[in-house]
Amino acid sequence: MRNISSVLGRLAKTVSVGMMLLFAVTMAHAQDVKEGETLFKSKCTTCHSVSRNMVGPALAGMSERHSEEWLLSWIKNSQALIASGDETAVQLFEDWNRLVMTSFTDLSDDQIKSIIAYVDAEGAKAAEGGGDAASGGAGSTQSSDANTLMIFGLIAIVVLVIIVIVVLNRVIRTLEKVIASNQAAIEAAQAENEAYEEDRFGKFARAFIRNKKLVGFSVLMLVAFLGVLGWNTMWNVGVHEGYQPVQPIKFSHQIHAGVNQIECQYCHGGAFKSKNASIPSANVCMNCHNTVTAADHYDGETSPEIAKIYRALDYDPATREYGDNPKPIEWVRIHNLPDFAYFNHSQHVSVAGVECQTCHGPIETMEEVYQYSPLTMKWCVDCHKTTEVNADNAYYDQLIEAHEKLKKGEKMTAAMIGGLECGKCHY
Repeated sequence: MRNISSVLGRLAKTVSVGMMLLFAVTMAHAQDVKEGETLFKSKCTTCHSVSRNMVGPALAGMSERHSEEWLLSWIKNSQALIASGDETAVQLFEDWNRLVMTSFTDLSDDQIKSIIAYVDAEGAKAAEGGGDAASGGAGSTQSSDANTLMIFGLIAIVVLVIIVIVVLNRVIRTLEKVIASNQAAIEAAQAENEAYEEDRFGKFARAFIRNKKLVGFSVLMLVAFLGVLGWNTMWNVGVHEGYQPVQPIKFSHQIHAGVNQIECQYCHGGAFKSKNASIPSANVCMNCHNTVTAADHYDGETSPEIAKIYRALDYDPATREYGDNPKPIEWVRIHNLPDFAYFNHSQHVSVAGVECQTCHGPIETMEEVYQYSPLTMKWCVDCHKTTEVNADNAYYDQLIEAHEKLKKGEKMTAAMIGGLECGKCHY
């Protein structure tokens, strides 16, 4: 008996260990696929899809077409593999118009294997999409039963609607008879009420006119009200706080500055060194959008807003060539100061260190840009009263150096104090 118990104990222990190993392997595989999905969406979806061709080929079945070792080399540094003369790499490069694939040297072998596992899993799901045909008999029977039940349900609803209509018709007829019998009484009561209201209003008007003090006070209050209203109206002339015009392209600062965290000065480079922040040319947009087309959100087609950039530049995304008929994008200006007001972006951004959000508000959260601040003189003066001057920068060092030369009687030119800056003369 002891030998039998010992054998059964060892068998149970072996089965338990096997189940634990199977669970661990299953969970590890699931984790690899989950990690692969995260990496695929962050690294690959700009150019690739699992099931359709985009900038690059569809990736479904790539582990069947290529070895794992080849895929690891290709994904980490495709150009090095092409340069080595690998026939498969060279042929793939030629087939896809010699487009250079981004090298992912930051990915480890395990991370790339996780991506391959995710692509294989998604490819398998797509391949199994037509696997329900075998169960057609049972499905058709269930569908037939459902259709019969639906027909009986519709018949019941129609009968119920007919009953409700009949009942409502009888109720309406009864109410019409009651109203018709009481119509005369109702009209008499309405006439009496109107006469009473007119008489009461007439008495109030006559009493108001006879009271000279009350009339004078009312006129004074009316004049004061109109004066305040006129003052507020004139005070806000030229103040466009909240102004949000419709732009020719629906450019989202929330996506670019918020989600993707692109620095403001990448597009508005003039804010660091000029009076004006400047509007970027469409060529700056093409630094990213020659490959980023947002096709995942438009059924594989280029985003309509990105297509407007292509049309402005006369750019053909299929051939990746520019035409001879570009047209400017006619942006609508939002922040517009009067001609007598001088504002220098570089003085505030580079010298004072003021952040863009101080004047423009939470620009990184705006789907469409609007004028956040009133931009009145009082608003500017209040800011200048509280903002401390940061004298520890090159601008003030340059001024100190110029004043020292003046004290020594040395020659000083306008260029030494920023006289060559374009914004000094040009708006």
